Amino acid sequence: MIKKESVIQAKKAYEIESKCIEDMLKYFDEKAFSDAVELLKSAPRIAASGCGHSGIMCRHFAHLMCCIERPARFISPAEAVHGGTGFMQEGDVMVLASRGGKTAELFPIAEICRKKGVSVILITENLSSPLSKAADVVLKQYVNRETDKYNAQGTTSSTALCVIFHALQTALIEETDYTSEQFALIHPGGAVGERLNKKEGK
Repeated sequence: MIKKESVIQAKKAYEIESKCIEDMLKYFDEKAFSDAVELLKSAPRIAASGCGHSGIMCRHFAHLMCCIERPARFISPAEAVHGGTGFMQEGDVMVLASRGGKTAELFPIAEICRKKGVSVILITENLSSPLSKAADVVLKQYVNRETDKYNAQGTTSSTALCVIFHALQTALIEETDYTSEQFALIHPGGAVGERLNKKEGK
């Protein structure tokens, strides 16, 4: 049996993260969010980039976009400055995630996007950060604290970022009138695919 304190801290993780999501809604900027959705809706291609846990969430975001047929891919910061940003063309959108807004690896990407005519959406906790100044749209990420006792691991912060990505996809489904029939076609696999295609009588 694990230590009692381990169980106590584990239960606190639920409380910390649920409180973060509840409080994050207070920081929802409708104008900035609408601007971000408009850019994503009209973009021929979407890319996302970030480091560490933010990068992992950006991979998830790219998949979310593909699931509603918005062509997207994750570009690692390392690959971005070695030709990876060639994926981006004028009119496309790059989504950058940096909690502090100072991630050094993302500055070259923002500069490349500026020169190529690619719009940049930044998600950050620091609205006055250097990366914020380089972005076209900035979305506020709120984090109360990480779940570990040292307040150091990318736990709550990655959950907060994930929720923002989910909100963007949810809005885009409405804006593009994306249907379950469309999703059924590209997602025939697994229990979800079985349920969707049975619904369509296929």
